[in-house]
Amino acid sequence: MILLYFKRFLKFKCKANRPKIQNLKFNNRKKECFIANLLNPKNDYVFKRIFGQIGNEDITASLISAIIGKKITNVELDNNTILEKDLFDDKVGILDIRAKIDSSINCNIEMQVVDRNNIEKRMMFYWSKMFSRSVKSGNDYSSELEKTIVILISDYELESLKKIPQYSTKWQIREEKYSQIVLTDVLELYIIELPKFIKYKENKRKQMNSWLKFIENPEVVKMSENMEINKAKEELEKISSDEHERYLAELREKYIMDQKAIESAGYYKGIKEGRKEGKIDVARKLLQQGITIEVISQVTGFTKEEIEKL
Repeated sequence: MILLYFKRFLKFKCKANRPKIQNLKFNNRKKECFIANLLNPKNDYVFKRIFGQIGNEDITASLISAIIGKKITNVELDNNTILEKDLFDDKVGILDIRAKIDSSINCNIEMQVVDRNNIEKRMMFYWSKMFSRSVKSGNDYSSELEKTIVILISDYELESLKKIPQYSTKWQIREEKYSQIVLTDVLELYIIELPKFIKYKENKRKQMNSWLKFIENPEVVKMSENMEINKAKEELEKISSDEHERYLAELREKYIMDQKAIESAGYYKGIKEGRKEGKIDVARKLLQQGITIEVISQVTGFTKEEIEKL
């Protein structure tokens, strides 16, 4: 009798611990089970796993082509490995996507969700690094400098662009009075502001709109005429169903949320203007709010050991 009761108890516990069927969906074509709760493509780790992964060059080419408005025939992606420690760093564009377009154009793509007051300077920094790398030491720069494009997809509105209603803008070097004349085409900056896309949707470029809908909310994207968008969603489903990938994406999401909390509370400004005593006070407040030591170290400049002693 006791044994029978124990077996029934185990059966009940197993049922209770099973994942609910509504949290999963079945892909008949591939006969695989995917988690319906898709990861967020705006998470820059997830974004890079979709658009910066070797083998997904066709997806990346389609996105870039939609943004710059030109057909791209070939894309070569940089194969830089993402380490777990990189998920707690935001200094050197580790999670940016770097590519070579049609064997002659350098391209950097950044997905940015934390409001940075210096994002324009950051874009110029990325552009200058890529632009200067195109010249090999000892060679004539005049014939070797390659066109370099920087693309920013921002999940917030840039303060400097508040007066511009359109969500997609292109920036070049132009003469102030004769703005139709471009001095050189080696520099192009593209800025996509997702909040403006949601508000206005004035852009008539269908392919760009389709890609931004996917980035903004992949759950609502059905089968598309764009095969690359379908492939991107399949890639997202595959990443979302992988336990380790979800773990890494959630680590990055925690870092992003910490950064947003620090930014909204004005701690960065306080650190910049304050003395050491002020930094200690900020570090203590961040610890109380559950911000990770790695992030506090980046914000204040204190070592891990110094923070643990507070």
